[in-house]
Amino acid sequence: MARITAGIASSHVPLLGMAVDQGKTGDDYFGPIFAGYEWTKDFEKQEKPDVVILVYNDHASAFDMKIVPTFAIGCGESYKSADEGFGPRPVPDVEGHPDLAWHIAQSLILDEFDMTIINEMEVDHGLTVPLSMMFGTPDEWPARVIPLAVNVVTYPVPSGNRCWALGEAIGRAVESFPEDLNVQIWGTGGMSHQLQGPRAGLLNREWDNKFMDLLIGDTDEARWIEHIEYIRETGTEGIEMVMWLIMRGALGKKTRCLHRHYHIPCSNTAIGHLVLEPKPAG
Repeated sequence: MARITAGIASSHVPLLGMAVDQGKTGDDYFGPIFAGYEWTKDFEKQEKPDVVILVYNDHASAFDMKIVPTFAIGCGESYKSADEGFGPRPVPDVEGHPDLAWHIAQSLILDEFDMTIINEMEVDHGLTVPLSMMFGTPDEWPARVIPLAVNVVTYPVPSGNRCWALGEAIGRAVESFPEDLNVQIWGTGGMSHQLQGPRAGLLNREWDNKFMDLLIGDTDEARWIEHIEYIRETGTEGIEMVMWLIMRGALGKKTRCLHRHYHIPCSNTAIGHLVLEPKPAG
């Protein structure tokens, strides 16, 4: 059967995609950020995941105010990079895994999650930047990708508890898929940042690291953090961290941390990165 072997959390700052595309990953500013991902690049080469379920948020590329799905799963064959105002990123098309995606969609809907099913869409930096951070600049991405888009842009956004529960349901869905697949689930976005208003540029190193602590081990305390705490402590865009909870929920009752990285700043954002593995309880 298919199995989730690892969970990865990462910021998806668009500036990082620019640094990759322009060959600036080793300069004085970006070097310390990208150095924290070298361990993970080696890890991915060793693990060779067949499929990545990539939890991200769209930035008005596939969705706008005409339609705002809370949770949307991509069941298509492939996805092109979106033009976010500067032309599409020069990265490979993202190849999907329709069989597993449809299986997950059916399982989630029967598990009483109202998923929006997307067969055609373009994907923006929320999805392509994490792929670049983990896989570098290959001619084609080494894993199939199932996009799972979460609305964290327009209120109301899903609660942390609902995101964690969705992750648990994804874990059950993957385990019930009969094909032998090495699956990873990635939660992206965050960490603390606010892009506008009098608190623009807000960063909160202490809270960010406490949040990462709560994803390691057997605690589920993070699922109960309320929206107002994310906004108060990490800025309006810090709410993106609920997407990390989908990843964490999919890993089961207990996790072990394999790698951890944190850096301030990148643009006006805090960079956070975790690699977790599921561990049997006890």
